[in-house]
Amino acid sequence: MSTQNKSTSKQKKPSKPFSIKRMLILLWGVFLVGLLGIFLLFWGTSHGLLGEMPDVQELENPDIYVSSEIYSSDGVLLDRFETEKRIPITYDDLPKHLVDALLAREDIRFEEHSGIDPRSTLRAITSGGGSGGASTITQQLAKQLFTVNRSTNTLGRAIQKLKEWVVAVELEKRYTKEEIIAMYLNKFDFVYNANGIELASKVYFNTTTQDLTLEESAMLIAMLKNPVAFNPVRNPNDAKHERNVVLNQMVKYNSLTKEAAEAAKAQPVKLDKQEINTISESYSAYYKHELRREIQAYLKNLEEETGKKYNLYKDGLKIYVTLDSRMQKMAEDAVAKHLSTIQKTFFAEQKNNPKAPFYGLSEDKRQRIFQRAMRNTNMYRHLKEVGKSDEEILAEFSRKRDSVKVFTWDGVIYKKDMSLMDSIKYHKHILQSGMMSMDPTDGTIKAWVGGINWDYFKYDHVKQARRQVGSTFKPFVYVTAINQMNYTPCNTVSNAPFQIGNWKPRNSNGKYGGSQDLRTALAFSTNVITARLIAQTGVEPVIQLARELGVESDIPKDYTIALGSADLTVYEMVGAMSTFANGGIYIKPELIVRIEDKTGRVIKDYRPEAREVVNEYVAYAMIDLMKGVTDRGTGKWVRTKYGINSEVASKTGTTNDQSDGWFIGITPNLVTGVWVGCEDRFAHFQGIARGQGAATALPIWSYYMQSVYKNGKELGVTTADKFEKPKDIDEKWDCSSLTGFHSYGSMGGTFDYDYSGVTEYQDPMQSVNSSHTNKDTIDFNQ
Repeated sequence: MSTQNKSTSKQKKPSKPFSIKRMLILLWGVFLVGLLGIFLLFWGTSHGLLGEMPDVQELENPDIYVSSEIYSSDGVLLDRFETEKRIPITYDDLPKHLVDALLAREDIRFEEHSGIDPRSTLRAITSGGGSGGASTITQQLAKQLFTVNRSTNTLGRAIQKLKEWVVAVELEKRYTKEEIIAMYLNKFDFVYNANGIELASKVYFNTTTQDLTLEESAMLIAMLKNPVAFNPVRNPNDAKHERNVVLNQMVKYNSLTKEAAEAAKAQPVKLDKQEINTISESYSAYYKHELRREIQAYLKNLEEETGKKYNLYKDGLKIYVTLDSRMQKMAEDAVAKHLSTIQKTFFAEQKNNPKAPFYGLSEDKRQRIFQRAMRNTNMYRHLKEVGKSDEEILAEFSRKRDSVKVFTWDGVIYKKDMSLMDSIKYHKHILQSGMMSMDPTDGTIKAWVGGINWDYFKYDHVKQARRQVGSTFKPFVYVTAINQMNYTPCNTVSNAPFQIGNWKPRNSNGKYGGSQDLRTALAFSTNVITARLIAQTGVEPVIQLARELGVESDIPKDYTIALGSADLTVYEMVGAMSTFANGGIYIKPELIVRIEDKTGRVIKDYRPEAREVVNEYVAYAMIDLMKGVTDRGTGKWVRTKYGINSEVASKTGTTNDQSDGWFIGITPNLVTGVWVGCEDRFAHFQGIARGQGAATALPIWSYYMQSVYKNGKELGVTTADKFEKPKDIDEKWDCSSLTGFHSYGSMGGTFDYDYSGVTEYQDPMQSVNSSHTNKDTIDFNQ
């Protein structure tokens, strides 16, 4: 070998270590660039470069807990405004075996990672997802909270996954492990309206989360994988198999002994399925309907004035209402107690009615009512959207089914061989009610029962529904006459037949002649007397006074309003009548005391509207007249049947064909109005005995007040309460010189006609064929 070749060989040897060094530098460079790339990717994701991310406020206030809360005047959490019905619970409410099952099945290294599990992630990547998912409990929570719609393409799903990783890390910074577990279980949708673990426990097992058994806990945790595929109602066999997989996992990770697992696996799937509407308080939806309307209107105005925006469902507002939780419950119970009884009577009466539940209708009009109700259903709208004709839809509604859910006072039942149209006809038979109770001295509403069940009848009968008020309107005529012409309760008015224009009002007892003092006339709701009074005052002054008493609904400019032809609300009637108990000062009924934001800052402090309508003498005159209704007139059942002996001023009302029954009861510190009727005015009791306000509405008021008086000292309403009487009013009412005056206890014989028609006032429930002679009704035909 030459010297030159040796030299060349020696020069080439140093290149080997240089290549290794370059490779190391390259590898480190790739690694660092990769780290930087991952950092930049996460940084860009967290700063919204790959799409909008939840802000800090959303992270700190996930929508599980930010619902606005409604508190009663006695400090009870009544309900919430929330995007979906759920009952959040804390970690302390979770049984240990439930948590153990969750960790064993979903994330055994949950306590070790900070939102992302590197081992699971690497395993999922290297296997292409074949060895199982990599999502931690925290990532699954992030997905539930902030991934609205899962992307259907690979790139979009990858971006969503990055976002979920970032959110998971942020959640771990802000919450403890226990809080994350509770949030995850509170947020999960177990289907059948079982939002969250607490409702799932109730819906599937009729229990609470705290009381779940081992096998029940394993079943619910099994559903986390797929709540539809492993649903014990739909797929009991698959659900049981998956439940047993969870139990095996618990054994694998030493949170359960093999013996305990085998015992639990041997248990059959035991369900106690509950409808979600048996869990929720269906009464609360009625006052929430009005509450929501009022609050959102105010928040909209607040935003326009200040630029500050609040979300009723996400900003965690505290809403303090005037309702008393105890009185609300008493009102609900009173409605249920009476309506559940007379509903049976109504069904029995309609059994032999070929046009049930209507009277006086042609078959064609009857069917049009049913079909109009059909068109108001969600199912009808859905069938229309998919292109079905009206004929096809009607055929679908007329098809007999194996199971149709219907309302009863004994709970939900399912009827076989019933069509949806049959269901509509059935529910047209159901008697409805509206009831409101308020303190006349400050306008605070204490109870609000807008209907009997929101799940079936989504219509509020306190402030939304307007129905003919019948004779409950008469006090507006009387107070106008007393205020305008200085009448006293002792003044007498002719009861001779009377006609004004084409209208000739009739007394329902057919008795005319002589005179009646105002006390007697209102007590027995004499139509001719009221008609004469409005003829003296004029129609417009009566309407104007009703307006000042808070009535905003349309009132026809017609003399027939004296007997109750106007359609008004329970809310308006109670507010107006409260004026008489409050010395002539009208106070607008109020449902809200104040609203606070989540920090406790008051954003709205409600102050009731108040105005003087009549003086204290006129106001007390009306109380005096209406006490006569209770003591000896159409409202005497308050005394004779229900044994209420406190001071009560009242008025009954019944409209044409008994379509509407009313009772307004006034006590010094509580005024309550009740309406009873069916959805359609053509559906009603056939006879006055069962259909009048004294039979349909008065008992609800009485049951309610019996309960209130039992707890009188706590509620500030007692049987000892007295109406405040102006000191010199007896001198102003020197009735001794007025002819025809009779004391409350006497129906004396100074009138020059047979008065037996009134003294023979009968208990309307004695007989459906009762010859009740003082029909408290309207007749516009003559």
